[in-house]
Amino acid sequence: MTRAAATWWSFRAARRSSGALVALVLVLVLSVAAGLSFPRTALAEEGTKTVSIRDALGREQAVPLHPERVLCSGSGCLRLLVYLGAQDRVVAVDSIEHRTRVADARPYAVANPQFRDLPLFGEFRGQDNPELVAGLDPQPQLIFKTYSESGYDAVQLQEKTGIPVVVLDYGDLGRNRGAFYETLRLMGTVLGVEERAEAVIRFFEEAIADLIRRAGEVPEAERRSCYVGGIGSRGTHGFQSTEPGYPPFLFLSARNVAADPAKGDKQLRQADIAKEQLLLWDPELVFLDLGTLGSGKEANGLIELRTDPVYRSLSAVSGGNVHGVLPYNSYTTNYGSVLADAYFIGTVLYPDRFSDVRPEAKADEIYTFLVGKPLFAQLDEAFEGLVFKKIPLEE
Repeated sequence: MTRAAATWWSFRAARRSSGALVALVLVLVLSVAAGLSFPRTALAEEGTKTVSIRDALGREQAVPLHPERVLCSGSGCLRLLVYLGAQDRVVAVDSIEHRTRVADARPYAVANPQFRDLPLFGEFRGQDNPELVAGLDPQPQLIFKTYSESGYDAVQLQEKTGIPVVVLDYGDLGRNRGAFYETLRLMGTVLGVEERAEAVIRFFEEAIADLIRRAGEVPEAERRSCYVGGIGSRGTHGFQSTEPGYPPFLFLSARNVAADPAKGDKQLRQADIAKEQLLLWDPELVFLDLGTLGSGKEANGLIELRTDPVYRSLSAVSGGNVHGVLPYNSYTTNYGSVLADAYFIGTVLYPDRFSDVRPEAKADEIYTFLVGKPLFAQLDEAFEGLVFKKIPLEE
């Protein structure tokens, strides 16, 4: 039994004794001095069912089974809950959900504007506030937490609040795809939505297999070189920001000029490319991640392409072969947008093999399945009508 639990039961016993008041004061003083907190979770409620799980930290613990009140802490955590259709169980949000954005690049949030009206439990990127959590009414029964290494310590959060914290591995759609799937399965088990978790996994697997199949037989000599600029990473960036392991290019076996062929699917994540290197590569096709528009009127990748003489000398820029794509990262990876972008890029790289695909309709199909609403028109409007289009570079 933990010190906190022992203290709690001492408190209950003291209430039954003739010296209840003295014992109560003594217990409270000792608890404060020891820095302990009383458990207030479903685990302390009579009759609560639990399930034993192992989280991404390797911790085995009993957590409430099928909780109705949860928090999602850390980048992308709430996105996964929405994918599982459990957004109605959220009782509070972090500060990023309260931000008013002209162009919100997070489809899960666009589909759920009610998040803005929920109380706060801390700052974004996992900077939780235990006091705010303790003051929530109703109290959450469980906290899911991604990227625990960069936010408030998960173990301390659990100790201070008495609420079980399940640490998750957000994974990716590259070599850590298995971690992404295992996280969905873990959340599905705890929430009681196992079938939905498996359906989401199948959805991604089938889409990725379809993309790979369509592009797989294109001869190497027919693969045009390409580059994606404006990739976000912990904020928005300009045109020099790219992703050597950009998943849409990997699925389509595209010739990503920023990738190292020797590394296969073990490419770097975000990288900044020197202008001189881009000139040497001179890709035939350029894709602009429209999340870059959030960098402001003077520093975003679109302004750079329109005004910087170095960029304007690129063959793709001078030849009008620059295409807008949905933001890849916004509060970590937008998994649904990755698929939507991949289908659009496929129509550009291999038009014959994607002749049956209407990218806008495909995006709506993806968002409807993952977040419950067709969002393409809304996202396109937010990003100046440039999504899945050739971008005009003459102001």
